[in-house]
Amino acid sequence: MDRQERVVRELLDAHGRTYADEAGIRLKDTPQPLYRLLVLSHLLSARIRGSIALATARALHEAGLRDPRRMAEADWQERVDALGRGGYRRYDERTATQLGDAAELLNERWGGDLRRLRRKADGKLTELRHLLQEFPGIGPAGADIFLREAQSVWPEAAPYLDAKALQGAERLKLPKDPERLVQLAGRTDPAVLAAALVRAAVDKEVAEDTLRRAG
Repeated sequence: MDRQERVVRELLDAHGRTYADEAGIRLKDTPQPLYRLLVLSHLLSARIRGSIALATARALHEAGLRDPRRMAEADWQERVDALGRGGYRRYDERTATQLGDAAELLNERWGGDLRRLRRKADGKLTELRHLLQEFPGIGPAGADIFLREAQSVWPEAAPYLDAKALQGAERLKLPKDPERLVQLAGRTDPAVLAAALVRAAVDKEVAEDTLRRAG
């Protein structure tokens, strides 16, 4: 095993967990988990600590706001309160509005089912990114987060290693070629690899500790 393989192995051993899994989402190609991932992507894309975004995704779920129908039917204050319980106070009012508007759009245009959006894109990744960004609160960063995680159930998106994941690869002195990174990771789900690389990008200590352990 060469050094680059050791670095990837150490990174995955310590940080090989998707953000969806950490938020308690059992990701499947079914409407509710995909919707919860869309909400998580919205929350993670803001300039706020990842731990707060994850806690807020769990708080919304615990409040029953786990599908687009319930999210759209909830009143604005109910959404604000759930966001506040997760610690998402800096953006709570705007985000409460965006979550409601996005849920209404998903219901009206896609029948509450993101798989219909996927079928509309017909395997075209640029179209998939474009359609995702039509949801209020989902910009380029949110679309990237969604596709990084969804690639495990939407394989046409794989390997999806965006600029943030490749920033992590650079910090770890790994190649910035997605195909080579996937090769170094062996049989690891590309979504798991992407999440681990992002953790190295956003947390310098993750990268330094991984390099130290790899020797």
